[in-house]
Amino acid sequence: MATADTAPRARTYGNWRRPASAGIAGMGMLGTGLMMGGLVMMIIAMMVGGMKAAIVVAVIVGVALLMLMTKDKHGKSALQRMSTRIGWQRAVMTKQNIYRSGPLGRTAWGKFQLPGLAAASQLSEYQDSYGRPFALLYYPSTRHFTIVINAEPDGASLVDEDQVDVWVAHWGQWLASLGHEPGIIAASVTVESAPDTGTRLRREVSHNMQDGTPAIARAMLTEVVQTYPEGSALVSARVALTFKGVDRNGKKRKDDDVGRELASRLPALTQSLNSTGAGAARPVTAQELCETVRIAYDPASAVLIDEARSQGMSPELSWTDVGPAGAQAFWDKYRHDTAWSVTWMMTQAPRGEVFSSVLSQLVGPHPDIDRKRVTLLYRPLDAATAARMVEADKRNASFRATSSSRPSARAMAEARAADRTAQEEARGAGLVNFGMVVTGTVMSAEQIPDMVAAIDNLGATARILLRPAYGSQDSAFAAALPLGLVLPSHLSVPAGLRESL
Repeated sequence: MATADTAPRARTYGNWRRPASAGIAGMGMLGTGLMMGGLVMMIIAMMVGGMKAAIVVAVIVGVALLMLMTKDKHGKSALQRMSTRIGWQRAVMTKQNIYRSGPLGRTAWGKFQLPGLAAASQLSEYQDSYGRPFALLYYPSTRHFTIVINAEPDGASLVDEDQVDVWVAHWGQWLASLGHEPGIIAASVTVESAPDTGTRLRREVSHNMQDGTPAIARAMLTEVVQTYPEGSALVSARVALTFKGVDRNGKKRKDDDVGRELASRLPALTQSLNSTGAGAARPVTAQELCETVRIAYDPASAVLIDEARSQGMSPELSWTDVGPAGAQAFWDKYRHDTAWSVTWMMTQAPRGEVFSSVLSQLVGPHPDIDRKRVTLLYRPLDAATAARMVEADKRNASFRATSSSRPSARAMAEARAADRTAQEEARGAGLVNFGMVVTGTVMSAEQIPDMVAAIDNLGATARILLRPAYGSQDSAFAAALPLGLVLPSHLSVPAGLRESL
């Protein structure tokens, strides 16, 4: 008699998709409208100027459509790549890619202010209802407020698969609950791996070593202190939540009002993270945030900050002192103070179904990368917007699948995936737009090729498609920091217009 296989199957995850507008030949609504408008212009040109005028209009419209339809593996059209290159050349000509701060810098105020998108940010500190101080970032250009939460993930080593599934389920529920949080506009999770300086280990050993310790034990501990930090790594995780600075009536709110409101809501937000495997979550203070940003732009200062802490002295940093003294953005890399960095953007999520450990190697430390940050960007959607978006995506996917007499297998699969998404949302599931930014930092330019090869291999293990942030390395570097920057709000071309291409 045959026995049934009762072994539990590992849970997989997937069915994420990128919404696309309905269009012809892979183009969006704007590209389709351009094609229809070009046909009308050709008819008018033929009626007014004859065949030659119609041919000229046809060539112009054809070139424009060809640039829209020609896309690379990352989904970038030739028109988008050309516009990026033109914008980069303009920035180089006006020297906007070079930043010098401090008393001898180009800034009139003589401070080490942050460059780029975070230049106008303002930092203040409040206390929540538990009496814990927390940092509050304010961006005047977008009227956004950001709080940062420090997490201590438990890790998945020696953890049962059932417990991992529970953590993932609670994490999905936490993301879905963000759509019901009043005023929230974005969230991000930053996992950073960096080499351990060994200062904390030396301090711990020296404080616990007694005078009568045997010589062999003292020699063993001394050798551990000297050799252990060389191969160890420090992994930290931070969650940034960004809120709107206006109320429901569109009226601007004052900083103190937002600070008092978030002070009462912060304990519930940190407590809800405990069940997701984030460990003991607590708000990040203004001093801790200053140290984090300062180390990101100047990794050599990490040793000095750890040494100051080991001596019981906390380095007093203000928000105007955490920026780099000098920085220069290149087409495919970024030089800042004592280090070089390269930032990648995720252009395609894992296709098909994946396991919960799909990102484990990407977020873990790597010997060829001195410091690495993996930032997941989330844009939670409220219930009304989610329902409208999934229904529109379902109609668009169905249109692309039925617009041809012989639809492709990918078009049919997208139609089925859009239908499943609509059904899950109708049953109460949340909808979140997400992206990923990966930053690798090394201390010398000679290490950049090895770091690039390592990131390419790690992206393949995570089954994601990564593309260097060409022409915007400085902005992408700031977006990977736990600062709560909402990139669509800083684009010169609206995000809706870009998606309709």
